[in-house]
Amino acid sequence: MGHFRPVPDVSRKEKRMSKFVHLHIHSEFSLLDGANRIKDLPKRAKELGMDAIALTDHGVMYGAIDFYKACKAEGVKPIIGCEVYVAPRSRLDKEPNIDNKYNHLILLAKDNEGYKNLSKLVSLGFVDGYYYKPRIDLEILEKYHEGLICLSACLAGAVNQALLNGQNEKAEEIALWHKRVFGEDYYIEIQNNGIQEQVLANQKLVQLARKLDIPLVATNDAHYLKKEDAYNHEVLLCIQTGKRMSDIDRMRFDTDELYVKSPEEMIEYFKAFPDAIENTVKIAEKCNVEFEFGHTILPNYDVPKEFPTHYDYFKKLCDDGIEKRYGKNPSKEILDRAEYEISVIKKMGYVDYFLIVWDFINYAKTHGIPVGPGRGSGAGSIIAYAIEITDIDPMKYGLLFERFLNPERISMPDFDVDFCYEHRQDVIDYVSRKYGHDHVSQIITFGTMAAKMVIRDVARVLDVQYSEADSLAKMIPNELHITIKKALEQNKELKERYESDELVKKVLDIAMGLEGMPRQASTHACGIVITKEPVDTYVPLYVRDGQISTQYIMTTLEELGLLKMDFLGLRTLTVIQDTIDLVKENRGINVEFDKNASYFEKFGKPDREIVVASDGILTDGYTMYLIYKENNIEDVEVRVEDWGASSYRNERTMYIYGRHINGDDVDNKTYMWRVPSNWMRFRDNVQIGDVILCKTKYGIGIVSVTDKKIYDKCPVNFRVKKVASKTIFKKKVSYAKYNFA
Repeated sequence: MGHFRPVPDVSRKEKRMSKFVHLHIHSEFSLLDGANRIKDLPKRAKELGMDAIALTDHGVMYGAIDFYKACKAEGVKPIIGCEVYVAPRSRLDKEPNIDNKYNHLILLAKDNEGYKNLSKLVSLGFVDGYYYKPRIDLEILEKYHEGLICLSACLAGAVNQALLNGQNEKAEEIALWHKRVFGEDYYIEIQNNGIQEQVLANQKLVQLARKLDIPLVATNDAHYLKKEDAYNHEVLLCIQTGKRMSDIDRMRFDTDELYVKSPEEMIEYFKAFPDAIENTVKIAEKCNVEFEFGHTILPNYDVPKEFPTHYDYFKKLCDDGIEKRYGKNPSKEILDRAEYEISVIKKMGYVDYFLIVWDFINYAKTHGIPVGPGRGSGAGSIIAYAIEITDIDPMKYGLLFERFLNPERISMPDFDVDFCYEHRQDVIDYVSRKYGHDHVSQIITFGTMAAKMVIRDVARVLDVQYSEADSLAKMIPNELHITIKKALEQNKELKERYESDELVKKVLDIAMGLEGMPRQASTHACGIVITKEPVDTYVPLYVRDGQISTQYIMTTLEELGLLKMDFLGLRTLTVIQDTIDLVKENRGINVEFDKNASYFEKFGKPDREIVVASDGILTDGYTMYLIYKENNIEDVEVRVEDWGASSYRNERTMYIYGRHINGDDVDNKTYMWRVPSNWMRFRDNVQIGDVILCKTKYGIGIVSVTDKKIYDKCPVNFRVKKVASKTIFKKKVSYAKYNFA
């Protein structure tokens, strides 16, 4: 598998680990159950003197890669695992009152094969076995056990349940089955969690382990970070179950011991069973999964047999496309641009990427499915225009190829493609047929507990009156990425109530403790991943409403080098196509909306100003209008009216569509200027400005890296000082706040 590095030789002794390692941990991705934030787990482990820590969320692996990266950043060894649900019979049996019961089992990946098998098991739990929970069974556990370590789990484990029910023979039978399958990698798990039943279970588990010669291992089933977080965790459980803290029948653990304990605490509790402590370290030493990031793994694209290589076929498409778009004698500027882009695409290894994108867009266009003209940085490629991936001429509008594909920024190119809303699925189905249904998947996304919502949730759980909760929530400013902490700094009234009212302080403190945690999983609106091998070879799968998605979000898939595409369903394209069909049906006129130049003559220009944006987060107090002029839809005027105080207005410098306007040269209240017909509204113009300001010392390539830093949601490591002065950068940031899309 291309996205893994070779596993280190575990037979070679490395530096000795700590005296104890946590192997049973639930994070925030045990949705509304675990309260450990991924980023905090390795930090806490390091504080407590532990060199390694495991992640074993309930039935899922949502946080595996984030956990891996967080651990590596702290110098702590990550152990990738999962607490799976095991069906009482077959995972395929789904009979009410029988198959809604299940047992728990801890699985830890020893190596790369183990990660692959764990991913497969977790995927099958959703794809085949989902019934209340994603369930596996003993059949597939035996089939995919290689490279895995198995622990008997908590009180909900099959061995524990049998022992607590007095079924000692059944408990032995279950334990021996797992010992036969996993051999020396099967452990009987004993816990220190403060639950009364666990004390009795531990006694019986030790007796069973000694009798059957199965090693013991000590864990703590940690659901929160510190002991003082127990109350917040109870509130979280109430949010999950729709209960209040005052409800007698609410779900609760009856203990405040499910936290990440220190090695000293665990050693003291299990001092009678030192082998159970020692085995945690031995297990950690066995586990060595390593991910490789940034290595691109494209699916196989088959070219016609008459072409020796994929590049030959790509070059033929490009040459034919240039001739079709620009005629038989294109200018030297066009030919040079095309040659340059082709060389970069080939050098960076993205020939197949362009072929894959061209193929499904070509399918859509040849099957009557409306496709958008192109959006985003991909419109800056003359090759994309030539082979009809896009329909925007980058030469005409001065668009930059480097914003799309840049040798200075080694990252996957990204075409965002609009399809007719009603036929988007037809294109996805085509891609699935071409590459294999198990090679194509949609992508997961997570809704989080945002500031206002988590305040309302916590207030409900604590029986706070609705009017009081509503009042608190409304004090949170309507800003992107606002947090309760920021709101307390900005809103004096909220701050005063927080400091003077104990109930308000309690609600907000708990809300801040839970804020930002994932609340639910859903399917990304447009993301699709296409893989070389079956998707679950690389990532675990998730199922929602019959749709299969990856368990890793879009950015994580990109980090792993997988091909992610945005197939956007745009209703506007559907409406346009319906209109074209109606015009043809009723008037007998064939309209090609992207080719007819005389629309204004036929239909007349708009008779009113069009509000583009008004008093929103991005406009920051401005209202923007487009005013169509003369007979060309591109020949417009833009008027921006200042309705109040604005951070951009106060700076006296405006960046609208990349057009630099000095506030001193125009009226104080209304800014109005002409946008020439040959000047397209793209962010590329800001980059061109940077090249001029930098006197082209570092070239367009480096400037594009700066642009990536400013506009993209995820930061890219680079040095700002190499590109422009702090003053210029500050102004560009202001522009980015306004025009980010």
